[in-house]
Amino acid sequence: MNTSGHGGQPPLLTFQIITDTHVTADPAHEYNLNFERALQDLAGHAQGSSGIMHIGDITDHGYPEEYAEVHRILQLHQASLPEIRFTLGNHDVGLGHWESRLAMYTSRMGMPGPYHDHWTGGYHFIFLGTEEGLPTFCNLSDEQLRWLDRKLGEGAPDSRQPDGQMELELGAAAPPDQPVFLFLHQPLKDTVAGSLESQEWYGVTQDKELRSILAKYPQTLLFTGHTHWELEVDNTMYPGNGETATMFNAASVAYLWTNADEHKTGSQGFYVEVYADKVLVRGRDFTTGTWIEAAEYEVVNTVNVPGQSSEKVHIK
Repeated sequence: MNTSGHGGQPPLLTFQIITDTHVTADPAHEYNLNFERALQDLAGHAQGSSGIMHIGDITDHGYPEEYAEVHRILQLHQASLPEIRFTLGNHDVGLGHWESRLAMYTSRMGMPGPYHDHWTGGYHFIFLGTEEGLPTFCNLSDEQLRWLDRKLGEGAPDSRQPDGQMELELGAAAPPDQPVFLFLHQPLKDTVAGSLESQEWYGVTQDKELRSILAKYPQTLLFTGHTHWELEVDNTMYPGNGETATMFNAASVAYLWTNADEHKTGSQGFYVEVYADKVLVRGRDFTTGTWIEAAEYEVVNTVNVPGQSSEKVHIK
């Protein structure tokens, strides 16, 4: 992975993003093989990474045998991988009894619940998740939305404390232009690729309420999955322009979808580099093991600078 993309200076933090692995009970299934290939790529190119963020639909149906396959595949490369944190997807919990599917997710993937947050390298990573087993949408409770509002404005926990998963004594609020990384399986309507109303792959029941919160914290970078839209399309990134979060569609590891509304064989994700004044988001093709030049973005930390906003760039 490139570690000198900012005037020769190494990034302050790197991490990777994958989503929609849809692992099945069949070890020879294309989705399972694609997940294994993606982890191979990550193991080979994510040295020094602070973590891999999975944005949901870990499994295809939320079955115990599918989680067993997830763990079998993870163990093949675990020694070479950073920690993986997980987000709930509709395929994980929306296709059966809610309480039992949620319990399966939390116990098998080691996550504390539908939503959680972590501080890594001085940066805040926040994971949202549905609190109802809906077939495609997510439902965020008032309590979760209030929690998010509080967390987005929070300073880093005392460095002497653990990873920030508990209510800790907090320091001063983070600088207003320091990025916060937010993860949710479903995108807001009419934002990133695949989320247009006509495409029908948006899916936040509290769309208006979540937008209202994000408008208060435009330094946020929101990464979503669910649509499977390939990274080469124009609206992979939805610019916040200092008025709301900058949003990214993270494609899918299992298979892709196109603007022609057609299935496409493929497997993609993101590598992210964090610098003092910007974040570089780089699309990766896990099938070919190559960078996706059309999906290389720069988000400049200029929330409070008039006339400047996030912009797409090609990184040389």
